[in-house]
Amino acid sequence: MIPFASRARLCARTLLVFTPMALASAACTSAFAQSAPASTASANKLDDVTVTGTRSPMRLSDVVGDLTVINRDAIERQGFGNIATLLRNVAGLQLVSNGGPGNSTSVYVRGAETRHTVVLIDGVRVDSQSTGGAGWQNLPIAQIDRIEVLKGPASALYGSDAIGGVVQIFTRKGSGRTQLDLGLGAGNLGQVKADASISGGTAVFDYAASLGVDRGTGFNVFTNTKSASYNDDKDDWRNYSASLRLGGRVAEGQRLEFVGLKSRSNAGYDAGKNADDRGISETEAAKLSLNSAWSSALSTQLSAGQAEESYETKPSSPYLTKTRIRSLSLQGFYKLDEHHQINGLLEKRDDHLVNSSLITDGKASRDEKALGLSYLGSFGAFSVQAHGRHDDDSEFGRVNTGSLSAGYKIGGGWRVTASSGNAFRAPTLFQIGSVNGPNLSLPGVEALRPERAHNKEAGLAWAQGGYDFAVTTFHNRINDLIVYGAAGTCRSTAGCYGNVARALLKGTTVKGGAQLGPVNLSGTVDFLDPTDASTGKLLARRAKRFGTVRAETAVKDWTLGATVVGSGQRWDNAANTTRLAGYGLLNLDAQYAVAKDWRLQLNVDNAFNRSYQTANFYAQAPRTWFVMLRYAPSL
Repeated sequence: MIPFASRARLCARTLLVFTPMALASAACTSAFAQSAPASTASANKLDDVTVTGTRSPMRLSDVVGDLTVINRDAIERQGFGNIATLLRNVAGLQLVSNGGPGNSTSVYVRGAETRHTVVLIDGVRVDSQSTGGAGWQNLPIAQIDRIEVLKGPASALYGSDAIGGVVQIFTRKGSGRTQLDLGLGAGNLGQVKADASISGGTAVFDYAASLGVDRGTGFNVFTNTKSASYNDDKDDWRNYSASLRLGGRVAEGQRLEFVGLKSRSNAGYDAGKNADDRGISETEAAKLSLNSAWSSALSTQLSAGQAEESYETKPSSPYLTKTRIRSLSLQGFYKLDEHHQINGLLEKRDDHLVNSSLITDGKASRDEKALGLSYLGSFGAFSVQAHGRHDDDSEFGRVNTGSLSAGYKIGGGWRVTASSGNAFRAPTLFQIGSVNGPNLSLPGVEALRPERAHNKEAGLAWAQGGYDFAVTTFHNRINDLIVYGAAGTCRSTAGCYGNVARALLKGTTVKGGAQLGPVNLSGTVDFLDPTDASTGKLLARRAKRFGTVRAETAVKDWTLGATVVGSGQRWDNAANTTRLAGYGLLNLDAQYAVAKDWRLQLNVDNAFNRSYQTANFYAQAPRTWFVMLRYAPSL
C-alpha cells in the first residue's frame, strides 16, 4: 500500500505531466462527442459581462486578454476559506502563506511579486504603502458576488502596480424580490463560521447587506523549534466582515450608488515563547458613484472612493502601519457606432501612510494625477483594443504607459490574440521615506525610480458547445526592481532600498474544459520561468510547474466536485539554497439540496493530509473538513 505522502507526491507528478494531454484530449474529444450545456458552476462562462479588462462592460468572449471570472456558485463550492485560497485554482496564480487563515499571504500572478498586482474592491484600490500590495489574508468570502482576474500588465488602464495583473472583487448587489441567505457551519481545527445577507430591489432602488464571522482554534503554524520565537501553541484566527450596497435612480438616466466593505482579521503567530502574539489586519473600502446615461451613445461615471488598510502586531514585537488611499475619477464612454467605442479617464489619487519608521514624524503623503484614453473596435472577425495613460506623481514625476491588443476569429470557434504593453510600480512611501530609503544628502545617491515592465504575449483559444481550450505564452521583462540590500546609501546600518535588480518572467499557461455527459472537467497547467535577471537564479517561492484539475457532476440532489492542485519544487530564498518540496493536494466538495431553499455544503481540503510548506518553517493546514447549512428563501 502506498503511504499518503507518497500518493500526494505521485498525484502532483501525474497532474503536472498529464494535464496538458488531458486538456488536448478534451479539445479533441469534442469533435466526436455530442455537445452538452456547460456546468452552472463554471468559473469562466464566455457570456459573462466583465469590466476589468477594459474598465467598461464587455462580454468575456470579446475581451482581448487573459481574463478569468469566478462566479458566486464557484465561490460557495470551492472557497470556504478566504479569497487567496480560492485563487489557487486560477491559471497563472500561485499562493504563498505563512501558515493558516489570517496569516500573511502573497499571491503571485504569472510569477510577479505580490505588490505587482492591483487589487480592487468594487473599483476601489486596496494597497499597503509600507509592504506594498493588498492584505490577501484579510479579504472575506461571504460578501463576494464574483471575482475577475486579469493576467498581464495593465498600467495603461490602472496606473501604478499593475505589472503582474489586476484582481477585482465585486460585492453582492440586490435585484428583484427580497432574497435572504443564511449560513452556519463548523469543522475541525475548531472552525465555526456564520454569515447572513439580505438583498433585493425594484427598478428605482436596490440594496444588499452582508455580515460574516469565521473563527478557529487553528494549529501550530511555526515549525522552527530552534528559533527563539518558537511557541508550541495553536495559532487561532478570528475574522469578521461586513458589506453594504445601496443604489437608486435619482433621475432619468441617473443612478447613484454607494458600496462599502469592512473586514478585520486577528490571527495568532509566533514572536515569543511565552506570549500570545497577534497579527491584526483591517481593510475598509467605500465608494460613492453617479452613473449617467446622457444618450444612447454617451455615458459617464463620476466616483469618489476611499480605502484604508492597517496591520498591527503585539505584544512581543509591537508594530503598526496604516495606509489610506483616496481617489476621485471621471470616466466617459462614447459609442461611435455598434462596433467602435472610445473611453476617457481623469483620475486623482492621494496616498497617506502612518508608520513609526518614517523619518517625517511617522507620516508621509503623495498625490497622483492621471489621464487615460482607450479605443475598442471590431472589424468583423478582427478586433483591436488600445489603451494609453499618463500619470504624474508628486514624488518621482511622470510616467507614460500604453498597450495594444488584437484578436482574430479564425472560424470554427478558434481565436488568436496578441498584445504588447508596458507597466510600472511606484516606490512605496515607506521605501522612499523610511530610514531604509535613499539618503539624498549623501553624494552620488539617487532617488528611487519606479519599477518598470514591458510585456509581450500571444494566445490561441477555442470554444464550442460545452468545450473550451486556451494557451497563452508571455514574456515580461521587469527593470529597476526595488530590493532591500546592503547598507551605505541610507540612514540605516542594517540595509537600504535601491533599484538594483531585474527580473524576466517567461511562461506558458494552458487551460481547458469539457462537458462529458454529466461530468464537467476543467484543468490548468503553468510552465513558468521566473528568473532574477541580475543573478540568473529563480525568484523565491515560485514553482516552475503548477496546475489544477477539477471534475464536477450532479447526481439527483447532489452536486459533487473534486480538485487536484499540484506544485513543483520551489526555492524559499533568492540564493536558491533552501528548497521547498513540491506537493499534490486533493480537495473535495459537495452540495446537497435538503429541501426547498435549504442546502448542505461539505468540504474536505488536503484529503490525503499532506504535510507541505509554501514558505520555509511555516506549516500549511492539515486535512480539514467543513460542513455548512445554508437557507436562502425569497421573501
